[in-house]
Amino acid sequence: MQRILIVEDEVKVANAVRMGLEENGFEVELAYDGRVGKSLAATQDYDLVILDLNLPYNNGYEICEVIRRRNARVPVIMLTALGGMDDKMQAFELGADDYLVKPFDFRELLARIRVFLKRAGAEVPSTNRYKITIADLEIDRERKEVLRGGKKIPLTAKEYQLLELLALHKGKVISKTTIAEKVWNIDFDTGTNVIEVYMNFLRKKIDKDFDQKLLHTKTGMGYYLSEE
Repeated sequence: MQRILIVEDEVKVANAVRMGLEENGFEVELAYDGRVGKSLAATQDYDLVILDLNLPYNNGYEICEVIRRRNARVPVIMLTALGGMDDKMQAFELGADDYLVKPFDFRELLARIRVFLKRAGAEVPSTNRYKITIADLEIDRERKEVLRGGKKIPLTAKEYQLLELLALHKGKVISKTTIAEKVWNIDFDTGTNVIEVYMNFLRKKIDKDFDQKLLHTKTGMGYYLSEE
């Protein structure tokens, strides 16, 4: 799964882009200010970076310089409200590969990301964003329907969201903190067992009647969906 770093201080924009990319099969890490973004860019490896220019603590130009000193090949897309020619020229001179001015259409951003990743030789997730198939489990994301072995499985809204999250990150352990944030839109509370309860609900519906188990627990770390 391709890893993308987004450094963007507009929370609504950042979350919208993150959700759109995750829905298209990418793994996304998010930083809401330049300090965190600079630290991630200096210590972590990504297949592509999306940068705002006006950021608290460290601006996008500084972060771009850090990225280029560390990795000359990773694509960098500037996503900013600054549309002046001087801003664009400075970004390109510092090593940015592309420059997209807000407001923008997410479809255009996604298309540009796919082009850069293909050029870099990365394996780009399938454009079929509406269906996920893992073993004999089928998830129709457009209709919000789930089938196992060809049999329709009724799920509640939260059960479906939890299953979809795990399926989008097939084989990757998803922490309880991430699940709480993305499914329930809350900070994880160690005093509640709501996630364990819903995982048990899912196991009874998805795995109970089948020899091959798809839902797994990584003790102390989280949950994942895999054909193992």
